[in-house]
Amino acid sequence: MNVKLIRMWSGEDVIADLIDDKTDMGEDVIIIQNPIVAVPTGQGQMGFAPWSPLLKGKGEEIGVKKSYVVYIAETQEQIEEQYNQMFSTIATPPSKKLIL
Repeated sequence: MNVKLIRMWSGEDVIADLIDDKTDMGEDVIIIQNPIVAVPTGQGQMGFAPWSPLLKGKGEEIGVKKSYVVYIAETQEQIEEQYNQMFSTIATPPSKKLIL
């Protein structure tokens, strides 16, 4: 997976699997899959919700015009791990941390 943080002009921070970055019929678009957004759940914690909850289903590819994107960046490591656990077909254990 190519997990990225995509900041939209609307102010949303979308976390998604960036599938492709291409020009389609003269329009610059990015193709993403399984987009989610962080939502506050209370007491300073965050949860995740589908970016577009009315999409057909998990794994649906979406084309987004680049003109709606402010930037595309790497996510924090723990966010990427959690995203991969949510959408990966292979179950992977969390990475081990060295405690000093």
